[in-house]
Amino acid sequence: MLFEVWAPEADSVGLRLAGALRPMTRDEVRTGWWTADAEAADGDRYGFVLDDGPVLPDPRSRRQPDGPDGESAVVDQEAYPWRAGWTGRGLPGAVLYELHIGTYTEEGTFDAAAARLPHLAELGITHVSLMPVCPFPGTHGWGYEGVSLWAVHQPYGGPDGLKRFVDTAHGLGLAVVLDVVHNHLGPSGNYLPAFGPYFTETHHTPWGAAVNLDAAGSDEVRGYLLGSALGWLRDYRLDGLRLDAVHALADTRALTFLEELSTEVDALAAELGRPLALIAESDLCDPRTTTPRAEGGIGLHAQWNDDFHHALHTALTGESQGYYADFATAPMAAVAKTVTSAFFHNGTYSAFRGRTHGRPVDTARTPATRFVGYAQTHDQIGNRALGDRLSATLSPGLLACAAALVLTGPFTPMLFMGEEWGARTPWQFFTDHTDAALAEAVRNGRRREFAAHGWAADDIPDPQDPATRDRSCLDWTEPGREPHARLHAWYRELIALRRTVPDLSDPDLAAVKTAHDEQGRWLAYRRGDLRIAVNLDEKPATIPLGGGRNRTGMGRVLAAWEPVAAPDADGLLHLPPESSVVLADD
Repeated sequence: MLFEVWAPEADSVGLRLAGALRPMTRDEVRTGWWTADAEAADGDRYGFVLDDGPVLPDPRSRRQPDGPDGESAVVDQEAYPWRAGWTGRGLPGAVLYELHIGTYTEEGTFDAAAARLPHLAELGITHVSLMPVCPFPGTHGWGYEGVSLWAVHQPYGGPDGLKRFVDTAHGLGLAVVLDVVHNHLGPSGNYLPAFGPYFTETHHTPWGAAVNLDAAGSDEVRGYLLGSALGWLRDYRLDGLRLDAVHALADTRALTFLEELSTEVDALAAELGRPLALIAESDLCDPRTTTPRAEGGIGLHAQWNDDFHHALHTALTGESQGYYADFATAPMAAVAKTVTSAFFHNGTYSAFRGRTHGRPVDTARTPATRFVGYAQTHDQIGNRALGDRLSATLSPGLLACAAALVLTGPFTPMLFMGEEWGARTPWQFFTDHTDAALAEAVRNGRRREFAAHGWAADDIPDPQDPATRDRSCLDWTEPGREPHARLHAWYRELIALRRTVPDLSDPDLAAVKTAHDEQGRWLAYRRGDLRIAVNLDEKPATIPLGGGRNRTGMGRVLAAWEPVAAPDADGLLHLPPESSVVLADD
């Protein structure tokens, strides 16, 4: 087989394969590339030696059986016997479910997670969104400190484990999206700088030197990232990628990396004959992220909408610290604005940033499905001091209201694992760094961060303590007992409505009409012939939906958290405390 590596600054490169070292030759066509032909089989260990230095793992390694610091292993991508015939599943009409392999089950493996996938199929989920699975130091971590961007974390099950997971998901009708991180790499086990200018001091990020997307040598760096992205979609039959923090990609080239990526992925989708999606995480509030390339945009297919989350979170909890401050002045109005305009910050002043932020969405032309809406994510839970979910402080009724707003709203909905039954397990920040100095730095940095907000150091979970990860694993006995079972049934009911009632999948953002009462803490909105109302207050609410509705046979209750009558003859809906309802016009 052909072994190749880009090492433009090396004077000599050797291939160490199965314990033997052999020289590599410069490629006559591609500047900076070195190649060698050698017999090799699946599982054979290998690495590269630059200028008689130590053996380094392959930057394009598909498998790191001994972790990021060990030798690479050959992977025969054609050897896996795929079982499920799969023609793909697009994002329109999707219900996403964010899942972390290492804590979805106590075992923390692909196979253990795959065994739980029937739960998601029965719930009505369409797309499983995996958090990163690239190798990182140790066994347990969030995955955002990954290195080898073409490989699969061995403790999860390695390449074949991921393929078995995807195969099982497809057999159940579930698409699979993978979170990939292009804006930085982990500080430990990152050998890319030894090979070439993968990073540049031209730009600086919170993680140090930026990934080189626009300086000298950036053509090959882009090729590295593009090859990784396309490999996940082709070799593992994934249905899409979630792109971490694209606002942190420093890129001044006329053709940006993201536009180049969207072009390549659309071409691959046409080649494979199945839909492929790119979903961005971005805090820019810029609709151009998902505007088609033909219309002057970047051409990604969807983007997370943190503005909707922040508005909903403040309305539910009353929190006003940090970035929530911009939404907390009038949270019900903020929710109303996001469900009709997508972004809260659409050219408005952000006190948190100290400047104007965002850009308006053309709601008449932009499908609502381009925005992902959610009440909870790994970030919004795990980056809290104690990793506490909404279920730690909110009543089942308020959790049900959050579900109603996410699952009947105009955006592509997404749940975070365990949300569907109000899981009481936290989801905390945990690491397993093998470098003692780095482990201590992470531990102390976490404590300093929250000490600035008034937390005692001893109250902050130690990321390196195995118990922190163990506490974060889902408790699979919860869905079968109250109050979890009732909430689980509510999620299932709402998802079924979304699937069967066309108005709930209507992408027309301009057609959404809202009414709210800030003091009364209620919100109602119309989607086609449906009315959705939520009462977040501890007292009953009387919500005007329009006079004479009941006299004409309108106002049939499709779903309700608490028993509720149809609107009266004056069109008044009497909604119990901390409750929600979906009504249909007959």
